[in-house]
Amino acid sequence: MTQSRSEDDLIDVAYSPDVFARAAAEWQTQLSEHLQRVISGTGPVLNWADPATAIAAAAELLNRPPGPSAGVASPQSATELDASDRIRDIIAGMLSAGQNLHHPHYIGHQVPASVPLAALFDAVSTVTNQVMAIYEMGPWATAVEHALVGRLCEKAGWSAETSSGVLTHGGSLANLTALLTARNVSLPGSWETGLPAGTTLVANSDVHYCVSRSAGILGLGSSAVVRIPLDRQRRMDVEQLDETLRQLRVAGRRVMAVSACAGSTPTGAFDDLVAIAEICRRHGVWMHVDAAHGGGLLFSRRHRRLLAGIEQADSIVWDAHKMLFVPALCTAVLYRRREHRFDTFRQDAPYLFDPSDPGMADIDLGMRTVECTKRAVGFGLWGLWAVFGEELFEQLVDRVLLRARQFYELLVEQPDFEVLHEPECNILAFRYLPEWLQGAEPKRQSDWQRAIRTRLIRSGEFYIVQTTLNGLAALRTTIMNPLTTPQHLTELLDAIRRTSEGLRRDPFPC
Repeated sequence: MTQSRSEDDLIDVAYSPDVFARAAAEWQTQLSEHLQRVISGTGPVLNWADPATAIAAAAELLNRPPGPSAGVASPQSATELDASDRIRDIIAGMLSAGQNLHHPHYIGHQVPASVPLAALFDAVSTVTNQVMAIYEMGPWATAVEHALVGRLCEKAGWSAETSSGVLTHGGSLANLTALLTARNVSLPGSWETGLPAGTTLVANSDVHYCVSRSAGILGLGSSAVVRIPLDRQRRMDVEQLDETLRQLRVAGRRVMAVSACAGSTPTGAFDDLVAIAEICRRHGVWMHVDAAHGGGLLFSRRHRRLLAGIEQADSIVWDAHKMLFVPALCTAVLYRRREHRFDTFRQDAPYLFDPSDPGMADIDLGMRTVECTKRAVGFGLWGLWAVFGEELFEQLVDRVLLRARQFYELLVEQPDFEVLHEPECNILAFRYLPEWLQGAEPKRQSDWQRAIRTRLIRSGEFYIVQTTLNGLAALRTTIMNPLTTPQHLTELLDAIRRTSEGLRRDPFPC
């Protein structure tokens, strides 16, 4: 006989420390076993499913009513057991249906195989719901953020006492934040009265699309982004930059900022920041550096030379959830001059900020970010840094850049592969051109690269991505798993060859 439950017993179960303990033990077991499988290279990289099927499966779980299984006498214990069973099944389902970034055959997007231990620090914040805007709502989270920003500023070559910054949710929001600050400093009064006509933003031609998106949000319009051509190394052509800034000044157009790349998305190229800084200084223009990908090289004694000149930038964006290998999202917006920390937003919020304690304005972070409520995004980075020190980040950066160099050297030896650039970082674009395809029309060659990539990733054997360089489709790898070995990279070439042959026999998509 089924007993009725009180109307509040689901709340009791949801907040039960005992239920949480059992669920956490299951979480630990399943994730540990998952990592052991995936890191060993067992199973697929991408668990591909038709999107409609996956959405229907996720929706079906939302349709299951809560409650105990039939025939169980105690409603309270039954509800707890039912919750534990469901949590076990849900975790298993999540792990079996996702992308396995810790698999050594994951060589795709600029999202890393994050250090698993970092998630433990993030979990403490998540369970206790540490939020940020004012110090009293997240005192330790705020302290951690200030400490991290100070150390990252020092890595950029600045003094922690004379620079400033903030952490935020991802590179897109970070670039928007930094460019908003540049707008308000470069164009006084624009926060209150809007932008003067003809305002421009100058950027590297390979700039990430979020910079054009920021131009639209900030009121310039995406078409106001003036893109500077690239040199042979796919870096911003500094002579063209100098001439473009001169022409814009002669035409009476205001330049809000110059946005340079330190690790561009297509190829990982690093702009000549020393030359760009000199040009920006001469023209009196704000210099912004999107180092979302490449900022991590500042930890590497071997590779930080690629960021020479970054200390002269006015603002920097740096993703820790890329080359510092922490879980997404954790991005720093850094300002060389401390006085710019409150130029991003010029508003009052008396219900948050206490005028009777004005000294807290420098501690509270809510007036520096788009977010009011903000997750404590820095705990993963701070925890790893506190446990392992800076050397861990140096070793991670050096390892993946070494693998990219080894992959490049492997590719140049293959007569059926074409390397499209020499890697500066851990990103490498190339094409597979067997003898029968080498004389084909460019469109045919491009279509073939895309077809190889689609079938390869849906097979689960490897995960790589695609890009377009000089109008041609290419295969693109980002080595973001430090456990990927040269043998895995050799296996990738063999998998591409097999996939291509499979497509010749069966040209239809998977």
